[in-house]
Amino acid sequence: MDKVCVFLTTGFEEIEALTAVDLLRRAGIDTEMVSITGELDVEGSHGISVKTDKLFENIDFNEVTMLVLPGGAGTKHLEAHTALMHQIEAFYKEGKNIAAICAAPSILGHRGMLKGKNACSYPDYESHLEGANVTQNAAEISDNIITGRGMGCSVDFGLAIVKKLRGEEAAQMLSEKIIYGHY
Repeated sequence: MDKVCVFLTTGFEEIEALTAVDLLRRAGIDTEMVSITGELDVEGSHGISVKTDKLFENIDFNEVTMLVLPGGAGTKHLEAHTALMHQIEAFYKEGKNIAAICAAPSILGHRGMLKGKNACSYPDYESHLEGANVTQNAAEISDNIITGRGMGCSVDFGLAIVKKLRGEEAAQMLSEKIIYGHY
């Protein structure tokens, strides 16, 4: 059974985080919003407060199969969280799934995790995708890494995660169910 953690911190991009959570839950994937701030309520980059499911300190990462990093101004807070970066690096070494959108793929680039992989990000962060084959696609799945370009690509990003965890058919069925004509 897959379990996904979507990490929220002050300044996270609301649409990127919540679209992924919504689509994953619609697909029947156990998905938790996890705060790295020490508080369950986290304010996004546009002043929208979200009550997360758990605090970082209460996650058993042995039960988690994918880590998801939304972008936005909060990306710098994600990267500054030492324990989260330790988990990102452990997941990468174990070949477990990691997804990041908008500015957040830069975190993976800074750690050399995108070398030789197709990857995308918000245009201002493409130079941080060190060693990647940078594309302008809405979302990229490259081995165990999924990247997305930005808020306008949030549905594509969420569907890419569903595709990775449940397969092409499940992603296509969800795309049709939500009346998303671009998938």
